[in-house]
Amino acid sequence: MEGIFATERTKQLLPKVKQFVEEELLPLEQDHYKRKWNETAALLEAKRKKVHKAGLWGLHLPKIEGGLGLTLCEFGQISETLAYAPLFGHYTFNCQAPDIGNMELLSRFASNEIKQQFLLPLLEGKTRSCFSMTEPEFAGSNPVRLGTTAVKDGNEYVINGHKWFTSGADGAAFAIVMAVTNPDAAPHKRAAMILVPTNTPGFNLVRNVSLFGEAGEGWASHAEIRYENCRVPLSYRIGEEGEGFKLAQERLGPGRIHHCMRWVGISNRVFDMMCRYAATRELEEGKMLGEKQLIQGFIAESRAEIDAARLLVLDTAHQIDLYGAANVRNRVSAIKFYTANIMLKVLDRAIQVHGALGLSDDTILTAIYRHERGARIWDGADEVHKQSLALSILKECGLNLKKAW
Repeated sequence: MEGIFATERTKQLLPKVKQFVEEELLPLEQDHYKRKWNETAALLEAKRKKVHKAGLWGLHLPKIEGGLGLTLCEFGQISETLAYAPLFGHYTFNCQAPDIGNMELLSRFASNEIKQQFLLPLLEGKTRSCFSMTEPEFAGSNPVRLGTTAVKDGNEYVINGHKWFTSGADGAAFAIVMAVTNPDAAPHKRAAMILVPTNTPGFNLVRNVSLFGEAGEGWASHAEIRYENCRVPLSYRIGEEGEGFKLAQERLGPGRIHHCMRWVGISNRVFDMMCRYAATRELEEGKMLGEKQLIQGFIAESRAEIDAARLLVLDTAHQIDLYGAANVRNRVSAIKFYTANIMLKVLDRAIQVHGALGLSDDTILTAIYRHERGARIWDGADEVHKQSLALSILKECGLNLKKAW
């Protein structure tokens, strides 16, 4: 689907990416549950080499770092296409979360020392990273409340704290940690972002948190971490002290475009599965499931909702390209909760149409549901985004209220 946001670059790239996804990645789903994690990882490393050979590596990167300098709106369309293979697409192209967000963060705000030592191997796909902000003792909906501290001791920070849902920590080379460096400052000025190599003494990966009965591994993991007298050089700080919250917002704005376009791509994938099953599943001799009006309603509503979500997200990406994420905060909140709910609604319909088959692991629907139910929670719960959007609108109407979250 090209539409009004197509450019000459997307017209050239999208068919190539789509062909790679369909020919190289979709076949891997068939035996996904029969393979161990390290076997899947080895298969995908071979696919990554093919991405390099096809000249499709680093599509999300700026030109100065070897990419094509795609706009956020252009790359959003690439992300949508990669999500058609939701288990493997983004990792194979080295633009999976949280790495893509960390790449963008380090590219814009890190020192040359950090870029050479940590960013370059990440861009090349030789290492992975993780993002360590959420804490079990504090509500994730209020990121300015943190218990993890980074105290100066000579030329080092000494980090102590407890994190969980540190995405991608299993096998990562380094973490980007949100920690309080200025406890007496205003709430939004207390924290900094600090890079911590995972081989640093005191970096303790406690466990990979199990979600819906399955603990992910590697880039699909969400780990519990304890930082115990973890020492890193002061030079490993990203940006200035007190800028942690600001940098988090800079990271999350474009990141929500990545997430939302991935959800649009997943919606299209499960929509296609639903339609094909409805067209071929025989209920009785000569009668197909798709002949039922209820099923036709699922299909019609899903198509309209996916298309609406896609246009809303791409328009928001275009606005960010023009004016910056800070100037379209309301739109970013809107796409986050709207697109997540559309995806889960279409996914639920697809499972329902597949009947008992949809509950089994014989299709990828269950794997998608286990991973993507968190869409309404990751990067800010729906309720927080809805309240933020509503308060902003009411303020424009003269009613100035405080956030309850």
